[in-house]
Amino acid sequence: MTDSAQHTPGDSFVAARCGWLADVEAGTLRPDVLLTFDGDRIADVLPGDASAPEGAVLDLSDCVVAPGLIDLHTHLVGIEESGSYGDILIESEADAALIGVRNARRTIDAGFTTVRDVGSFRAFSDVSLRKAIDHGWVVGPRMHCAGAYVTTTDGGGEVTGFAADVHIPETMRIGVSDSAPEVRRAVRRIMAHGGDFIKVIATGAVLAPGTNPGAPEYTEDEIRAAVDEAANYGTFVAAHAHGAEGIKRATRAGVRSVEHGSFADDESLALMAERGTYLVADVWAGDWMEEEGRKHDWPADTMRKVIDTTETQRDAFRRALDIGVRIGFGTDSGIYPHGMNIHQMAKHVELGMSPMAALRSATLWASQCLDNDNVGLLTAGRYADLVAVEVDAGIDRRSTASTEVLGDLSSFATSMRHVLKGATLIR
Repeated sequence: MTDSAQHTPGDSFVAARCGWLADVEAGTLRPDVLLTFDGDRIADVLPGDASAPEGAVLDLSDCVVAPGLIDLHTHLVGIEESGSYGDILIESEADAALIGVRNARRTIDAGFTTVRDVGSFRAFSDVSLRKAIDHGWVVGPRMHCAGAYVTTTDGGGEVTGFAADVHIPETMRIGVSDSAPEVRRAVRRIMAHGGDFIKVIATGAVLAPGTNPGAPEYTEDEIRAAVDEAANYGTFVAAHAHGAEGIKRATRAGVRSVEHGSFADDESLALMAERGTYLVADVWAGDWMEEEGRKHDWPADTMRKVIDTTETQRDAFRRALDIGVRIGFGTDSGIYPHGMNIHQMAKHVELGMSPMAALRSATLWASQCLDNDNVGLLTAGRYADLVAVEVDAGIDRRSTASTEVLGDLSSFATSMRHVLKGATLIR
């Protein structure tokens, strides 16, 4: 096992020699490729026998090299690994921010160079972490931030489970909105304070006491108010939605992605396929939650909801694949310890995706969901964000078919969580 490492333009790498390049656009592995760099961008993609520019060259000739991975559903800031949202109150805002610094480092060390952070209970703490990363104060992935949850009073995006006279800090209630005009005001406030997109809590949540994941919490018109207002800022809405009715309301309202989709029925999936709505389903996290919940005696109501959603979500994922719903890679990191994101790629394969499709979901398709054409592919002009996985040094790159290099790439989907070689180039 090799240690993951980071290289910045200050390390002066001008090129990388790749044993194989994962071309996620074409769906192939290209043997013997030379990547050249211009600062933090890819300058060119050349045959392996091309002359490298003068300077230090990164030797990845025994590796499959892929684009830096993208996780569309993360929570980098605040407490993690808990059976209740309410536990967030045991940490101060300063604690939450510093935990976020640790989580950001774990995430990029795991090969995830871009994330969509879909919200923190402490409003705009994700924006502050993004700023620290952008300025080079801390190490972490490129972040797209939700800023705060848009949620109903006592809904799935609130810190619930306390007596009515317990005061919840106002910074945890920035996005609480109970009508279409209030939703619009919340969107404007979030965008004014640095949000990149909007996260709407369209149904109850598994870890929010007193809420029902299957029950809708916003009307279609209220969700559409968020979509329309976000469009005024040139951005989109991601909708937390477990239940079928909530999924249909969100999809008809025009959201970019449905998060979770645990109780999606055939009608809601067909609607998503028709509208081009992405499904971002955390299909691995349920395994971790069930095991940890039993080990640490999570509340009975929480465990019931975990069990109720895990297998139904996986069934919905399979049916979504069958009818061509767009799939984006999102893990709900923070529910489980950060840095374990890659476990979900193997679960995608187990549930019916081809290994290359699983890789695409965390690269090309995820970048399209983000509407970010700077990441997700290793082509000229995009960021030089790379991950590399070592393979058998005895494989002949010239005579071995791409599909044979890593068994049909199935080991790529599983071994990345065990072997990540120093291949992350960032700002």
